[in-house]
Amino acid sequence: MCMGFGCNAAGVVGCRIMSGEREKRIAMLTNSFVPCNGRFPLIITLTGLFLVPGSGSPLAAATVLACLVVLSVLMSLAATKLLSKTVFHGGSESFLMELPPYRPPKVARVLLSGAVDRTARILLRAVLVAAPAGLVLFILANIRTPGGPLLTAVCGFLDPFARLFGLDGPILAAFILGFPANELVLPILLMAYTSSGTLAEAGGAELFSVLSANGWTTFTALSTVLFSLFHWPCSTTLLTVRKEAGGTKWMLLAAALPTAFGMILLAALKLFSSLLF
Repeated sequence: MCMGFGCNAAGVVGCRIMSGEREKRIAMLTNSFVPCNGRFPLIITLTGLFLVPGSGSPLAAATVLACLVVLSVLMSLAATKLLSKTVFHGGSESFLMELPPYRPPKVARVLLSGAVDRTARILLRAVLVAAPAGLVLFILANIRTPGGPLLTAVCGFLDPFARLFGLDGPILAAFILGFPANELVLPILLMAYTSSGTLAEAGGAELFSVLSANGWTTFTALSTVLFSLFHWPCSTTLLTVRKEAGGTKWMLLAAALPTAFGMILLAALKLFSSLLF
């Protein structure tokens, strides 16, 4: 779980140290409940702009962020309990980790293994996923229809469904198109709102102005932050789950589980908000 705060794919790989297949798969499927470095920028940005009342002091923002992290851990434990009682019901196994003998590293072997085996493989996987995704994003943003870019039509199609959970079409489209990397969600969202043909960046007052002009409220920001915490993992994490867990079905379950938790949470929040206001 701690490794997942840096990268969920690394957290999934870290589950190799667990000897029991049952506990190993549960840990893999629930690792993405904690936010990785790709999700923290969006969460921190929206927390500072919308979720912190008053002047937005750093202490208040840090407190809200800490509460969100605690929530993600609690949801991870709840998902673990659910899986252990349903899909992976049965007795638990003891945890045993055997430490290998320590030897001085061989520099040439480390460099070769790191540069060729690890780096090249990760870059190849990124290219295979990022290139098609970039092409799709370019087509959606630059092919024009009578109503504007094709991306606008996609956002309009998703909008009725997204509003059931306190989101809107551009937000849901940004998460879907940001599947290769969570860092893309906010730039894609700005591109959708501004009808730009390229990924856009904005910060501080400019970002707040763009989001507010498109109907964002504190409730919208909270819903977006919660969905960022609990939705399908990025493509690299899912591919890692498929490889480490040994099957496509586990990859699909790893995508469906946090998404189901997120949608249920957002639907409950939406219902509570409608009853309260």
